Amino acid sequence: MSDAPIRLAIIGSTGSIGRNALDVVRQQRARYDVVALAAHSNAALLLEQVREFAPRAVGIIDPAAAATLRAALPGRALHTGTAAVAALAGAEETDTVLVSVSGVAGLAPALAAVRAGKRLALATKEVLVAAGALVLEEARRHHAEILPVDSEHSAIFQCMQAAGTQGCGNVERLILTASGGPFRTRTRDELGCVTAREALAHPTWRMGSKVSIDSATMMNKGLEVIEAHWLFDIPAERIAVVIHPQSVVHSLVEFCDGSMVAQLASPDMRTPILYALSYPARHPLRVPRLDLVQLRELTFFEPNHAVFPCLGLAYEALQRGGTAPAVLNAANEVAVQRFLRDEIAFLDIPRTVETTLLAHTVVAQPTLADILAADAWARGVAAAYCC
Repeated sequence: MSDAPIRLAIIGSTGSIGRNALDVVRQQRARYDVVALAAHSNAALLLEQVREFAPRAVGIIDPAAAATLRAALPGRALHTGTAAVAALAGAEETDTVLVSVSGVAGLAPALAAVRAGKRLALATKEVLVAAGALVLEEARRHHAEILPVDSEHSAIFQCMQAAGTQGCGNVERLILTASGGPFRTRTRDELGCVTAREALAHPTWRMGSKVSIDSATMMNKGLEVIEAHWLFDIPAERIAVVIHPQSVVHSLVEFCDGSMVAQLASPDMRTPILYALSYPARHPLRVPRLDLVQLRELTFFEPNHAVFPCLGLAYEALQRGGTAPAVLNAANEVAVQRFLRDEIAFLDIPRTVETTLLAHTVVAQPTLADILAADAWARGVAAAYCC
């Protein structure tokens, strides 16, 4: 095996996952060569990252941010716009691509990476939610690897490796754990007047605004169910969700003989990021260690589907198949942004998603054009929804 450093591109380097990934690189400087960094609009932070890691390629989507960055990096080639940034993911000089942009915007760079035969470390769950069959088919065709970065899917992957499972034939169930978010103990009536500030205050994880709201509605867990279906080829009825407030057991695999394997770690995204970058190796990492004696107990509860209907809507979309998950995701993205702008109430998020999903005529075996058309249609319906 070559001792040359892995050439790493990070698409979404200024977000939460991107920043954590660069901290992993700081701890593993000899093992990783950051060859490309790209962001949406945070020119100031991207400039700091460029000066520290000296990537050979830099990209930014937002035109105003691009102008700021170009002025700060005179004479430096800059990849600007959505298509140019996506193309960085397929660049020849890259070995591994971490895609960590928010929402379905991650689809283009993810497809570019797998079509170029790269290892794709995937943190954007919406990629497989919206286009799971298409992305996996492209990965098979081009012999690309897709490794999960989400803590839950990384946990399942690690459990299967630890159990020596090469396929899913002896797997009975996948059990995804959820913290329950900031409103785990609230009633539906109590959720009627919660604010965006309350919804963003996650009790365990520090995440971007979109995923924080998704955690509060439990849509995040619903999207993870769909992603797990595609990653591990397991039907929806064999994927369970349990509430686990301590966020220490990141997920479990139940095998056909009744035994379970769980992955435990402190809630720190650097651990699954490193595993996706280094697999099959494990490398030292400075993160908080678990103290089981101090922890004392691990508790698990059934999710309340009546209070958090987004979870059930995700299962419904997965069962309907085709373009339904893309519509679910697009409607949710729009509804979350409307909630953050105080245009709709918290409980209007699932109402918007349900109304859009019910109005959609599913395309059973969609092309990329079908998926993008369904996404655009759903965004229009969700944006016009009157609560």
